[in-house]
Amino acid sequence: MTKVAIVGASGYSGEELVRLLLSHPHAELTAVTSRQQAGQTVAQVFPKFASHPRARTLRFVDPNAELLARAAEVVFLALPHGVAAEFAVPLLKLGSRVIDLSADFRLKSAAIYKEFYAHDHPAPDLLAQSVYGLPEVHRAAIRRASLIASPGCYPTSILLPTLPLLRAGLIKPQGIIADSLSGVSGAGRKAELDYLFVECNESVRPYGVPKHRHLSEIEEQLALAAGTEVTIQFTPHLIPVNRGILTTLYLAPTQHFSTAEEATALGARISACYQAAYANEPFVRVLEGKALPDTKNVVGTNVIELAWRLDPRTGRLLVMSAQDNIVKGASGQAVQSFNILCGYPETAGLL
Repeated sequence: MTKVAIVGASGYSGEELVRLLLSHPHAELTAVTSRQQAGQTVAQVFPKFASHPRARTLRFVDPNAELLARAAEVVFLALPHGVAAEFAVPLLKLGSRVIDLSADFRLKSAAIYKEFYAHDHPAPDLLAQSVYGLPEVHRAAIRRASLIASPGCYPTSILLPTLPLLRAGLIKPQGIIADSLSGVSGAGRKAELDYLFVECNESVRPYGVPKHRHLSEIEEQLALAAGTEVTIQFTPHLIPVNRGILTTLYLAPTQHFSTAEEATALGARISACYQAAYANEPFVRVLEGKALPDTKNVVGTNVIELAWRLDPRTGRLLVMSAQDNIVKGASGQAVQSFNILCGYPETAGLL
C-alpha cells in the first residue's frame, strides 16, 4: 500500500480523487485538506462515501506541507493554478512525490505560462523536472518522475486523437481546428453567476475565445510531436450537462484523396496508425464501423472514445473524441499516472 494525500479535496476533482483512492487496492488515503471543511469527516462533506469505514474517520485538515509529507508518500494537488506550486515546492523538498492537477507545471516555458495565466510563474525552477502526465504518451517518463503535471481536460480530448497522426506524418501541423463542448463541472465547484443552473440550463454558449488557457499546453505538446511550431484554432463551449467533453477536430491530411481508391488507402493508414498507438491501451477506445463517440458511454469512466471520418468534399479528416472531464480529463488520469509511478497495474482502481 502507498500512503497518499489530497490537497484541495473538496472540489470536483478532489471529490473524484477521494472516490477513486478510497477504493484503490494499493492506496491508503491518509490525509485530505480543505480550509473550509477542516474538522469535518469525509463522510460529512461527501455523504455518498459514508459506507466506507475510512470516510467516517478521516477528517479534513488545513493544508500543511510538513504534516502532509510525513503522512503520505504521494500527494495529489487538486488546487487552482498559482496555488498548487506553493505546496509543490516544499513537498518536493521534503521528499514527497507530487501529482499536480493544476496548470502550474504543464508548460516548460515560464514566459508562456505568464502569457496565458497573466502572472509570473511561482516556481519556474521546477518546470524542467516536471513530466506531462499523459500516460499513453509519456509513460516511461512518468515512471521516473517526482513531479507529474496532469493534463487539462480539453488538452486530453485533443491530444490523444491528434498526436499519433502528427507523429506519423498523416496530418499537417497547420490549420488544425478544434471545437469542444464541456459539462458545467469543468468550471469547478464555485458560485459564479455564469454557472448557476438558471444561467446554464437550456443554454449552449462558447467561451474563452479566441485564446483559452489550455491552448498553451495543447500547442506545446503538438509542437513536440510535429517537430515544428503549431498554432491551432480552439473554441470551447459550455453545455447543460454535469460531466463530459465531446471534441471534434478538423484536420488536413498530408495525402491527397480525391478518388475512392485514394480515400481507401489513406483510411487504411489512419486505422493502422491508431491501432499501433492504442490497440493495447486500456483507456483508449477506437470505435469501428458507424459508431461515433458519445459522452453517455464514458461518463464515470477513465475511457476516452475516438472515431474518425474522411470527408472527400472538403478534403479534411474529422476526428471526434468523448471523455469524462473529471475522470479521464482530471482525477482518473492522475490516478493512472499514480499507478505507473508506483509500479501498480495501470488499471488498478480505475475499472
